[in-house]
Amino acid sequence: MHLGVSCDPLDEPYARGIERLRGGGAGELLWVAAEGNPRAPVAARLQTANARIPVFASLMDDRDAEAALSSHGDDWSRAATLVDEGDQHLASIWRSRQGSVFLPFDPDEVCTSYWSERYLELTRTRTSRATVRGAMRAYYRARGLMPRPVQIWLRRLYATAQARTPFPSWPVESALHDFLDLFLSLLAEVGGEPVPRIAPWPEGRAWALVLTHDVETAEGLAAIDPVLELERRLGLRSCWNLVPRRYDVDDERVRELREGGFEVGVHGLYHDGRDLESPELVRERLPGIRAAAERWQASGFRSPATHRSWELMPTLGFDHDSSYPDTDPFEPQGGGCCAWLPYFNREMVELPLTMPQDHTLFVILRHRDEGAWVAKAEVLRRAGGMALIDTHPDYLLETRIMGAYARFLERFSDDETAWTALPSQVSAWWRRRAASRVLRSGDGWVVSGPAATEARVELCRGERWS
Repeated sequence: MHLGVSCDPLDEPYARGIERLRGGGAGELLWVAAEGNPRAPVAARLQTANARIPVFASLMDDRDAEAALSSHGDDWSRAATLVDEGDQHLASIWRSRQGSVFLPFDPDEVCTSYWSERYLELTRTRTSRATVRGAMRAYYRARGLMPRPVQIWLRRLYATAQARTPFPSWPVESALHDFLDLFLSLLAEVGGEPVPRIAPWPEGRAWALVLTHDVETAEGLAAIDPVLELERRLGLRSCWNLVPRRYDVDDERVRELREGGFEVGVHGLYHDGRDLESPELVRERLPGIRAAAERWQASGFRSPATHRSWELMPTLGFDHDSSYPDTDPFEPQGGGCCAWLPYFNREMVELPLTMPQDHTLFVILRHRDEGAWVAKAEVLRRAGGMALIDTHPDYLLETRIMGAYARFLERFSDDETAWTALPSQVSAWWRRRAASRVLRSGDGWVVSGPAATEARVELCRGERWS
């Protein structure tokens, strides 16, 4: 079994900071590389002194770990345990007296399992996954024949079952970030000092606020002016995701949006929920999707009803996508990437939807005000995350929902710690950040690369893990 030495478990800024720390402490960090590991991934729970963190990855059991670690000394002991749903022991994290730590899984695999929602394959049976996919396809093919009240009734009925989903929890799921904090604490321990990394946001901003809208119907397109006026009044700008073949989109309207500092994205081809149904359908629809993107100068995509496919999404050819929620059991394709920071899916930047959607809150769950939005934004603000919200002019027509949206924006529009950015700006920053590195300079650290003039270095200790 191959053992990896601290190299690249997370993203490029982490990795380059980690390399500078290698050898600075008493030991080194070792783990099992996923590549070439014959073991199938499993759903496990890592139990530490402070947390119980879901881990979805291939695991090396204790017997094989002891054999593999024998060439790294004979003074290893178990430091933490991974168990299955029935609390049966699966594997261990090990620590040596010299200060080294061994992980029986690949951290990269853990992160990717969250980002791609691969964990759903490990937590749901094949039958249940097929049932959900079949029901989703049947619903969207029949939806056009249903009166609107019937559609809402069915969604509310389905929501009572969706709300019982144990993982990821809603409206906040911190599991992936708990894992990253654990990893930082291990790096700080073996490195003998805090871990430097490029802070998530530029220009000293502590968190990000990103406004997006999906325009589902011609009535919604005709109703965007009050939303534009509200955002202009507050000094904000947003992205408008349009559907090229469901209603007529005037090129002059798109030009006015772009010249006014707003952004335009593509929201599927027909808004029928089928764009990513299969590779064959992607190939059939891609010319129409790309033609709309070129016509509107759109660099971003959001799939209708957030239907998504990890394998197919990058083939659409967009710079960035925003179809993955961090956690949302109420969408037809429930789940979530559990991330409140951007990440890469091959060459595409994924910008997770981290705020509850207006339709979910006000139509399906029948909330009365903006309280749920404010509460989630405060969580993300404290965590240094990205509050990316998706609202629809089709629903903002209702005074109650528009009032809640206005009060939400008014609450945060003058927050000087927030970076209020368009999706394309966030994607461009994330690429500059990934292409930059942290270098030691005297007793401190500096950023070198495309993000150097706008980035800052933060020192991370993580949470003590045992």
